Amino acid sequence: MNHSPARPKKSFGQHFLRERRYIERIVAAVAPRADDFVVEIGPGEGALTLPLLAAAGRLTAIELDTDLIPSLQARAAGVGELSIIHADVLKVDFSALAHRHGVERLRLAGNLPYYISSPILFHCVEHAAAIADMHFMLQKEVVDRMAAEPGSKVYGRLSVMLQLACRVEPLFTVPPGAFRPPPKVDSAVVRLVPLEPAQRHDADPARLHAVVKAAFAQRRKTLGNALGQLLDADAIRRADIDPKARAETLAPADFVRLAKVA
Repeated sequence: MNHSPARPKKSFGQHFLRERRYIERIVAAVAPRADDFVVEIGPGEGALTLPLLAAAGRLTAIELDTDLIPSLQARAAGVGELSIIHADVLKVDFSALAHRHGVERLRLAGNLPYYISSPILFHCVEHAAAIADMHFMLQKEVVDRMAAEPGSKVYGRLSVMLQLACRVEPLFTVPPGAFRPPPKVDSAVVRLVPLEPAQRHDADPARLHAVVKAAFAQRRKTLGNALGQLLDADAIRRADIDPKARAETLAPADFVRLAKVA
């Protein structure tokens, strides 16, 4: 049966990975085993889906574009057991999905749509306790921000929130020519491994989110000014932090202390 290539849709931010050596490198990084419960976000034309499915024997894919689903199902026949969830990934409850299938933790993979990559990452982090690891391809600039250290120009809210939940490990860069159509930017593959319970922070998540968001909302402001609605200078000092410091100089753990006095 002939399956002509799908036409990428701008509205979904679709760039289909097509170069085999990068597909092989991603599959090797994921290294799925037969007993893994792998969930792929945005399978597209199935470039990663089929090799992941062949290695794991079963795979659940989350796809929003209905036009891609019949071809995916047809191509997966005989390769392994493919389940497709037709949904917006931001509405998928990963914790419930793991529970429903009787697995302790899922393994996530995917070439994330660049225009909503940050919301997807934050959504995954909310379900970190039900996730063993994540291997995502994203815009390289986003991966740089995810892994950035304090003092870096690209260190910000994304860096802090992800590093408080996961070990962030950039793996390799993927050039525009590896996709159809080629994006205007370099891409990169990153591995995220959720921290074990003993390594996780114990601050109130909503308070932490509010403190980090406010601190980086206006990067040039001192913390005393940026956090004025949440914390006064004395409270910031109680967290053992100088109110004249700027957010970009603080380590992720410093924000946890701020959230606890907020």
